[in-house]
Amino acid sequence: MMQEKQKFPLPLIKSPSPIWGEGVGEGKRTRVRGILLLFFLPFLSCAPVVEDYFKEKSQSNTWQATYSVGPPSGRANHTAVWTGTEMIVWGGFDYSSLMTGGRYNPSTDTWTTTTITGAPSGRAAGHTAVWTGTEMIIWGGYKWGAPYLYLDTGGRYDPSTDTWQATSLTGTPSARGGHNAVWTGTEMIIWGGGDSFTNFTTGGRYNPSTDSWKATSNTGAPLGRYGHTVVWSGSKMIVWGGFDGSTWVNNGGRYNPSADTWQATSLTGAPSSRGGHNAVWTGTEMIVWGGSVGATRLNSGGKYNPSTDTWITTSTVGAPLGRDSHTAVWTGTEMIVWGGYDGSPPPYVFLNTGGRYNPSTDTWVTTSTTGAPSGRASHTAVWSGTEMVIWGGGWGGSAMGTGGRYNPITDTWRDISLAGTPSERNSHTAVWTGTKMIVWGGGGGSCLNTGGQYDPSTDAWENTSLIGVPSERGGHTAIWTGTEMIVWGGNPLTNTGARYDPSTDTWKSISSTEAPSIRYGNAALWTGTQMIVWGGYDGTYLNTGGRYNLSTDSWQATSLIGAPSGRHSVKAVWTGTEIIVWGGGDGSRVFNTGGRYNPTTDTWRVTSLSGAPTARHSHTAVWTGTEMIVWGGRDDTSLFNTGGRYNLTTDTWQVTSIIGAPSPRASHTAVWTGTNMIVWGGQEEGTIFTSTGGLYNPSTDTWQSTSLTSAPSGRIFHTAVWTGTQMIIWGGRCGSGCYLNTGGRYTP
Repeated sequence: MMQEKQKFPLPLIKSPSPIWGEGVGEGKRTRVRGILLLFFLPFLSCAPVVEDYFKEKSQSNTWQATYSVGPPSGRANHTAVWTGTEMIVWGGFDYSSLMTGGRYNPSTDTWTTTTITGAPSGRAAGHTAVWTGTEMIIWGGYKWGAPYLYLDTGGRYDPSTDTWQATSLTGTPSARGGHNAVWTGTEMIIWGGGDSFTNFTTGGRYNPSTDSWKATSNTGAPLGRYGHTVVWSGSKMIVWGGFDGSTWVNNGGRYNPSADTWQATSLTGAPSSRGGHNAVWTGTEMIVWGGSVGATRLNSGGKYNPSTDTWITTSTVGAPLGRDSHTAVWTGTEMIVWGGYDGSPPPYVFLNTGGRYNPSTDTWVTTSTTGAPSGRASHTAVWSGTEMVIWGGGWGGSAMGTGGRYNPITDTWRDISLAGTPSERNSHTAVWTGTKMIVWGGGGGSCLNTGGQYDPSTDAWENTSLIGVPSERGGHTAIWTGTEMIVWGGNPLTNTGARYDPSTDTWKSISSTEAPSIRYGNAALWTGTQMIVWGGYDGTYLNTGGRYNLSTDSWQATSLIGAPSGRHSVKAVWTGTEIIVWGGGDGSRVFNTGGRYNPTTDTWRVTSLSGAPTARHSHTAVWTGTEMIVWGGRDDTSLFNTGGRYNLTTDTWQVTSIIGAPSPRASHTAVWTGTNMIVWGGQEEGTIFTSTGGLYNPSTDTWQSTSLTSAPSGRIFHTAVWTGTQMIIWGGRCGSGCYLNTGGRYTP
């Protein structure tokens, strides 16, 4: 049996173990390894989970997005074209193969979603896109999976009607990814790339007016390759560089579609061999720059004149750092390169630097970093006529939904609109006010003290005030009093807090006098008159707590007599008279023990162990009015889809059915609707972040699956609130270093 050669996929985000390979033999093996390393690199969030066993091992049943006017979900290895008025991005990878996209209008700083009706099937990377003057044509690429599914399909998108039309399959080139494409004015020409076994010397010419394909000649064509570049000169497609299956090359070819013939490009004075570089066409010359060969990132390049078949080396004086997976655009007078990966070992440097190259003077000018987007690779860039617009990409595992606009005349950056949505994050909090969801804090590598109010009736966001706001934190707690949100504790370790009034958009600090000690990962609940916090972690596992009285702005300690043992990630519910805490762990053990705390008498009672669920953490708990239901979670070795119902009156447990229950998971969310518990999301075995869920009816002890149609992407450490008619989920983590600012509204 032939062993599959993993030539593809092409890099999603540049790996510290170079995706382009350490050498000729390594080139084929390290691309996939690089992708996996990048997306699953350990990356501390703002509120890291403590100890090893806490590590991450309106029709009914319908979903709606939490906003309809924001950018597409974060992604890398998507495509982008410029229409003359809009940038259209499509496809790419966010731990799934995407068939979604968006149109960004810089004049209004607004996004419009591209329809998925009739769109090509989702693809993670390796596809191409060209703009014809009226349509965007995408073609090829591959679907994420094992093995990778290479595609010979595509589609034509008309932004004026927001409609798709499939490209013909008759005479189409063989399925592939990592090819390149140009638009000639009448045809799209694709060439090169490959599948798991072959580097292709073949290509195809697609005519959208006749919806027909014609093969490109192989006679005199360059050796098949990937990691190369192509440009259209006005009469010829010029191919250069890349990896041809055995070595990195600095050769190429010129394809003349009118004669269907190839001519080799000169090797005299050509830049050194490489892949992952960029190329632009100036009107008379092709400029190539950057890229890598093995572990070496290059800041050299060359100018190629096809009319004389000659090369001139580009200056390296003042040039940006060597890099690959960057972008390049041509402004009419300059080439602007930006972003990418410089090949640094841990902690992995993804760049937000760049440079402007003037070929007439052979000089470089550094681009400003003031206000520039965060460093990234595998993003896209287009030239609008006045600005370079960059969007998406990733770093260290993050699939980004952010971007920026760079003006070379003023050397300044502007942000791209996120439609008021708070930035990506996890370990944040969310409360429901009765009309709005308020999210606050958390982080995506660095801690945040920002937030937003989301109104589902208008599908709109408003930022929360920064005046008087508490310090940045994640892993804190938040409760809703009926008029205010109170946030407290968190990491970096603190015992401070504040009250937020959404009606006036104002913050007010709460007293720290006699407050519980610094901590995060504690429980917090509102009794109607007091906020009670208990447990958590400050370097040790705590069984202390406190009662905060809103009317007097004062604290009282909770009794230690009879309190459960110290623990982190405990789950708690308020019964109307008592707090029930259950489960969690202390770094060496996980618990199936708990306690009931009565704030009126300041006393604790142990919850029964008879029939209690197995010990676990990262589970959920809801209060039904008569029972606490705990479900899911994990211990040191296993994930659970089991649970239990605890009856306060009888101090007894009853097992929840597993028939039809969602798959075992941890770090999911749960809400109580009044009749059902809805669980959603979380982490299944390995690194699978799920978008599945279930409704559990305790009166019948039965489960019903939540719809997958239009459900948000899988995630952990997100939040969920119940509005009275819908569950709103938002934010969370989608991988190592990957954080989300998307969500959905689920109507059961």
